[in-house]
Amino acid sequence: MKVSFLGLGTMGYPMAGHVSRAGHEVVVYNRTLQKAQLWLQDYQGRLSKTPAEAAQQSDIVLTCVGNDDDLRQLYLSDQGALHGAKPGTLFVDHTTASAEVARELALAAQAKGCCFIDAPVSGGQAGAENGVLTVMIGGDQDAIDRALPVLECFSKACTRMGDVGAGQLAKMVNQILVGGVLTGLSEGIRFAEKAGLDIPTLVETLKHGAAGSWQLENRGETMAQDKFDFGFAIEWMCKDLGIALEQAQKMGLKLPYTEVIDQDYRALVGQGYGRCDTSVLIKALDNK
Repeated sequence: MKVSFLGLGTMGYPMAGHVSRAGHEVVVYNRTLQKAQLWLQDYQGRLSKTPAEAAQQSDIVLTCVGNDDDLRQLYLSDQGALHGAKPGTLFVDHTTASAEVARELALAAQAKGCCFIDAPVSGGQAGAENGVLTVMIGGDQDAIDRALPVLECFSKACTRMGDVGAGQLAKMVNQILVGGVLTGLSEGIRFAEKAGLDIPTLVETLKHGAAGSWQLENRGETMAQDKFDFGFAIEWMCKDLGIALEQAQKMGLKLPYTEVIDQDYRALVGQGYGRCDTSVLIKALDNK
């Protein structure tokens, strides 16, 4: 298939690589040209200098950028992807953003005779590099079916959550749960250290029981070892939790535990931990 991938950051770079290695014709665009040129050294594909030019060359356009404003610029600017797209082009957005911007872009795409689905992912940098991401999708089932041969290049599960915007809502739940699990894990690891328990033995034991989780199995030992360089930076987690809390407010819902976690992450960013991964939440206990 002819595929364009716009946004070659921590996640997009390996995701686009998997699409290329699967044999699809890939055109890439990145705001920083040097990053796109580097990608072309690692994978087969072609380079476009604007989102409009990239979209014009493909039937399916995947996007993965930073936030709502980045998406609007990428899609709606004078050189944006929608201005170059042919009628019938399918846009698939993997950015973690608001449900509102997903619906806004879907309407803009529809006005151009195109289709848009929101498809945020979970699994972090390791999941992107290993091609085992979980994709939460909002949109029409026919459009999703059309995208699946491409999405399956870098995922282990692709699930429709509902209409456009539902993928983003599901991703908000994902981030709320990650923060909550890491809060409990942080206190548990500190407790275990103080009690003199052997952390590797503890993790190996507990992962088989009711306290087992991906975070325990993959981050329990490294948190105790003060290692926090596993990809997804807390600067981005602050953005994600901010989106979730704003959505909760719109729905008239209070999330008091998530509010505390958000405050802890923001305090850690202020202390210089912004580029550390989310398991650095254990450091917040030093401030309590």
